[in-house]
Amino acid sequence: MVTAADDVVIRVEGLGKKYAIGHQAERERYTALRDVMARGAKGLWRKAADMARGRAIVAGDTVEEFWALKDVSFEVKRGEVLGIIGRNGAGKSTLLKILSRITEPSEGRVTIKGRVASLLEVGTGFHPELTGRENIYLNGAILGMTRAEIRKKFDEIVAFAEVEKFLDTPVKRYSSGMYVRLAFAVAAHLEPEILVVDEVLAVGDAEFQKKCLGKMSEVAGGGRTVLFVSHNMAALRRVCGSGLLLISGRLGLEGTITEAVDRYSETGTGCIKDNQVSFDLYPTDRPILERIDILDERGDPLVHPRTWDYVKFRIIFYSPTVVRTGSVVFYISTKEGVLLTLCSTSPDSAVPVQFKSGENAVECDFPNIPLSAGAFIIGAGLAIPNIEWFDNQMHAATIQIGARDLFNSGLAPTVSRYPVPMTHIWRIPEMEGAPKLASKQ
Repeated sequence: MVTAADDVVIRVEGLGKKYAIGHQAERERYTALRDVMARGAKGLWRKAADMARGRAIVAGDTVEEFWALKDVSFEVKRGEVLGIIGRNGAGKSTLLKILSRITEPSEGRVTIKGRVASLLEVGTGFHPELTGRENIYLNGAILGMTRAEIRKKFDEIVAFAEVEKFLDTPVKRYSSGMYVRLAFAVAAHLEPEILVVDEVLAVGDAEFQKKCLGKMSEVAGGGRTVLFVSHNMAALRRVCGSGLLLISGRLGLEGTITEAVDRYSETGTGCIKDNQVSFDLYPTDRPILERIDILDERGDPLVHPRTWDYVKFRIIFYSPTVVRTGSVVFYISTKEGVLLTLCSTSPDSAVPVQFKSGENAVECDFPNIPLSAGAFIIGAGLAIPNIEWFDNQMHAATIQIGARDLFNSGLAPTVSRYPVPMTHIWRIPEMEGAPKLASKQ
């Protein structure tokens, strides 16, 4: 007789993972040799002390403790497809690495029943110098399968991955898409009791992603367990029955996938109140997104936007320094994560992004916003050429669009570059009391 306890294949209790982060102190431009030598001796002494105590060696003048996961507890049953949701830095990948036994937890306990196959990043478990054929047998051996068992699944794996021509080519010469196709095919077909898949599927093309989602459903239908991490809410809703929401390393919600996706959509990085999305500011030497104002055509607060309204999104950045070039991006998506439209000042050749220190604003106007009544996600970001994103709030908050009238709730057309190519206008507004834009030197 199988009891409820026997049906649980993963049990996580009070899980926590701590990392040590090193910080470099601000240096003076010119430093005496004696100061350099003193700092070097101090750093060497600290590293030796850490080594003696069995602690990790961390570069930097000061060390800070960072909990990637803290006090996380949940259970996963046999045959369950669990979607793990959370923003970047929420602890999703750390959790999967612990469950895959790649890294050890700092506290808590994990109990796993069954063989785990993980696909956490491109090329996981592959040896780059070996051919595709050799890596299939290597991965099967790592999972504890005999050569005969692997041979029985071999043709099915190759057909699924669509890499027949390159089977005897070293995988280091594969494209990222080929790598992922073969890695997923191996992980899914070698019959692990638990399949762990991270966002890596985003590397594949749309047709292959569709195959993967179908295969994950098939795996779960055969009584095996799947853990799936993705930012694609539509895909999560399609294949997952239950959901886990992580917020800043802690368990935000454990329930159905619908409950988890809805809560994720409601808890943006920004706080929306009336007509304004604001963000918690933090000390930084780089520009940050401060808030997004939702206004009408005259620039007055628009508390309840409706279909076909003139909607002005005033995106306000705080910059501690002068920024002479860059690109501001604004986007709207459905609550399921389907991108509706994305606007950028750079390809639109609309306005030059030149910030002075202090508050700076860029406006993106939609003269007739073509969204049906309902809830949508808005976000914005700032990019600098040849540098990483300075600030990227690409899941800012949820905005509610009301119906125009009883007979016209609005229509969102689906054509062209993005599903909803909305007419928009970029401009730099004159802000009262704000510094003027930097002029070119």
